[in-house]
Amino acid sequence: MPSLYEDIEIQEVGFELKEKLDNLPRQPGVYQFKNAESKVIYVGKAKILRNRVRSYFQKGHNHDPKTKVMVAKIANLEVIVTDSEMEALILENTLIKKLKPRYNIDLRDDKSYPYIVVTNEPYARVYVTRKIKQDGSRYYGPYTDVKTMRYALKSIRNIFQIRSCKWFLVEEVIRRKKFKVCLDYHIGKCGGPCEGFVTQEEYNDMISQVEKLLKGKTHDLIRQLTEEMKIYSEGLEYEKAGDIKKKIDAIRVYSEKQKMVSLELIERDIIAAVSEDDDGCGVIFKIRDGKLVGKQHFYLSNVSDRSESDMVGTLIERYYINADYVPPEVYLSAEPDDMEFVENLLKSKRGNEVKIVVPTDGEDLKLIRMCRANAKFMLDELKIQKEKSKETIPHTLQALQRDLHLPAPPRRIECFDNSNIQGSDPVASMVVFVDGKPRKSDYRKFKIKTVVGPDDFASMEEIIERRYTRVMNDGSQLPDLIVVDGGKGQLSSAVDTLRRIGLPNEPIIGLAKRLEEVFVPDDSESILLPRTSSALKLLQHIRDEAHRFAITFHRSLREKRVVSTQLTGIEGIGETKATKLLREFGSVKGVQEASVDDIAKVVGMKAARAVKSYFEEQVNGVME
Repeated sequence: MPSLYEDIEIQEVGFELKEKLDNLPRQPGVYQFKNAESKVIYVGKAKILRNRVRSYFQKGHNHDPKTKVMVAKIANLEVIVTDSEMEALILENTLIKKLKPRYNIDLRDDKSYPYIVVTNEPYARVYVTRKIKQDGSRYYGPYTDVKTMRYALKSIRNIFQIRSCKWFLVEEVIRRKKFKVCLDYHIGKCGGPCEGFVTQEEYNDMISQVEKLLKGKTHDLIRQLTEEMKIYSEGLEYEKAGDIKKKIDAIRVYSEKQKMVSLELIERDIIAAVSEDDDGCGVIFKIRDGKLVGKQHFYLSNVSDRSESDMVGTLIERYYINADYVPPEVYLSAEPDDMEFVENLLKSKRGNEVKIVVPTDGEDLKLIRMCRANAKFMLDELKIQKEKSKETIPHTLQALQRDLHLPAPPRRIECFDNSNIQGSDPVASMVVFVDGKPRKSDYRKFKIKTVVGPDDFASMEEIIERRYTRVMNDGSQLPDLIVVDGGKGQLSSAVDTLRRIGLPNEPIIGLAKRLEEVFVPDDSESILLPRTSSALKLLQHIRDEAHRFAITFHRSLREKRVVSTQLTGIEGIGETKATKLLREFGSVKGVQEASVDDIAKVVGMKAARAVKSYFEEQVNGVME
């Protein structure tokens, strides 16, 4: 968006919004546009907040259709001032990931893709991970092609003698000979740093060579190793020179498997993006020493009416803000709208100037076309997967959508149940079914915190509010259907809660046990699904699973409470021993009826006598 003067004429807006527009700071920062329900619909950054934000409301400005719709929905705004535009970018990136605003381009995160990590340890380890920790370790990737990543790691382990153990090695541990060399040392796969057979300096020199290989700088690495080989050879250390010669040959084999794109030893990233309808894909080619050493793709959504320049700009900002390495050259398929900011971003990340080019002819344009063709291929793959996904919706879910008049097939269903047997230890459960099958990793347990006594309606309100307030705050996936165990009362409590927290249109039903009636919001009459209906059987299965999960949680809490109030009151019996006794004898009554010898087998004779004495005193006290 072009830079504008501060005195532009603003279109008519509400009084509160107008006041905020008039008092915007002339500093860098992040702005958030909110709709009438106070939901954030767009997050952006600005070098000068006043100029950038006011430009959206400029009278007569020719916005694209999507921006016009967004501006019409803006009811309020919030700004956060930062010290620099770079800080604003980092904050913008964080807020977009957290809030997932409706009108921002959504760039799929690479958290699911693997990296090769070189750990920040005195004797570094090299392995595959999908989790990035801010602990000083170096991460290479992500690898969207797992086969390429495995080949790189296998080559590293064949060429270099790096350790595969998980011990944290420091000089003191090695000096005390706490660890012994393993099989890797004896077969020549590890240099044996755990017993001091290789010094820390020698080991770290080898790790720096590993990192050169991971960066694709094979030419520099071969040149360095060749010089070392000559030194050993001139010193008549032919065995060491021969070992280095084997390394050089292996690196050359590894390098030859990479595609040559230039006879020059260039280091360059090539970026291109394509879109179709509301989906897009961006691809980054990583060229090192003239060879294509890696390819990375990102899927983008919410890109209808967005230009290629806009998509390329988003890719650059989101990718390089977290990148460990920026090459001296970056070639683009389109020039970003805010070229000055892109140049400053890349320069600050690299530490010096970065050449940014948008090729128009010659071999460089051919590389851009190849990159764009890959992006188009990946986008076509995404469309095929989406079509397959639509085709594979289970018949039961299609029936459920039809019978309950749902807006979409309920591929993700979340079901809630309360449990408060005898009014004690009130709890609730949430089970999740995806495509008609339980996803137990998403199950959740709740302790009722704000409700006193057995009040199912109030308990349901509390759990629904806690669950979906959190979902909205962390940007998690909302379900296609919410099921509450109960009739009109429980459903009404849940619906009121959803409306109060800003989810008035979330599909929700109540399932009553007595006649297996299905209740829907704002309808006094229930829906009776046929007894033989696969949709009803699925709902029953989900409801029964939620009930089972809630009962299991309730029993475990009650058991712990009984342990803490009865068995742990006995001298010499703590929670550990009390738990062992309950597991062995099934209940407190079972412990009471067991013999001293049987109890002694579990907790020892002294504790067993204390247990028997305790229960005998209770019996005698009752008899008296």
